[in-house]
Amino acid sequence: MSALLSIATAVPDHRITQKEVLAVLAKARGAALPARLKQILGNSGIDQRYLACEADYYLEPRSWTSRATIYDQVGTKLAHSAVGEALDKASLTPADIDGIVLISTTGTMTPSIPSRMIEAMGFDPSTQTIPVFGYGCAGSVLGLRLANDLAAANGGQNVVMIALELCSLSYDYSQFDKKNMIATALFADGCAAAVLSGRVGQARAPSFRAFEQKTWPDTRDMMGWEIGTTGFDLVLARDIPAFVTKDFAPFCDAFLEKQGLAMSDLSEPACHPGGGRVVEALEDYFAPEIAGIPATREVLKQHGNMSSPTVLFVLERLLQQTPDKPILLTALGPGFTAALGVLDPAGAA
Repeated sequence: MSALLSIATAVPDHRITQKEVLAVLAKARGAALPARLKQILGNSGIDQRYLACEADYYLEPRSWTSRATIYDQVGTKLAHSAVGEALDKASLTPADIDGIVLISTTGTMTPSIPSRMIEAMGFDPSTQTIPVFGYGCAGSVLGLRLANDLAAANGGQNVVMIALELCSLSYDYSQFDKKNMIATALFADGCAAAVLSGRVGQARAPSFRAFEQKTWPDTRDMMGWEIGTTGFDLVLARDIPAFVTKDFAPFCDAFLEKQGLAMSDLSEPACHPGGGRVVEALEDYFAPEIAGIPATREVLKQHGNMSSPTVLFVLERLLQQTPDKPILLTALGPGFTAALGVLDPAGAA
């Protein structure tokens, strides 16, 4: 298994509070907002978020072309920023990297962002590039698993994993059905990068112990995209907090048992928050051995649900506290899929 050398994060320039979201939507409609939308926004657990564009951009008709242009411009900038900082933290240069994994479900480019980064940032022309589309909110944990496997290959490699999402490009403020209200209330934009190494001599860094995932049958309607006329349209059809209690909890129990871990053996987990009610369901699952997941709550409060990067934002905060117990990573995404990982503290091996 590989060592986690560093994590770095980046957000767009445009910050918006939940109160400002309400004002923008009311202005767009020219009428009072539905009471249900006010309730969803108020109970989201979010104070502010960061968006790729100014708020007025999202109130104008858009096309696939305009969304792709924003994804290219803003997404590339965020990826370069996060990767540059992650390499600096790891005391590595682009020339030291053997592979770049990009996780993204809110846009796509050919050539991919990793391919374009080789020349732009000075990576070796032989650097392997792996763009992955479709993991959604489970992307960081699944991406770390993929990067871990690559880091272990060829006698040990250095790998950069990027999670990039511009969720705001899917907003459609002309529609006020339940799924669009939830998207408006929760989703945001951001990027995170992690540097993993399978090379020897990394005992001073935390290391991954294990990963696991499960995709449940007959759950494709829970989360995903439909291809709309102007971009990706959100699919969100079932109660995810109830799923956490009924289906995710026993899966996570079995995973921890397989690793010889009890709840009391763990530091604070790094969870993808989803939304306020999902956080509550996760806290109920971890209690009473784990008294809460404040880092997850704080990332949701300050950044919203950024889809795949969110877990890395949480993990970055937790590692700053220098935990001395294993960290459980959890995320739920399209499929419907659960992704789990365990990160051991430095020197645990």
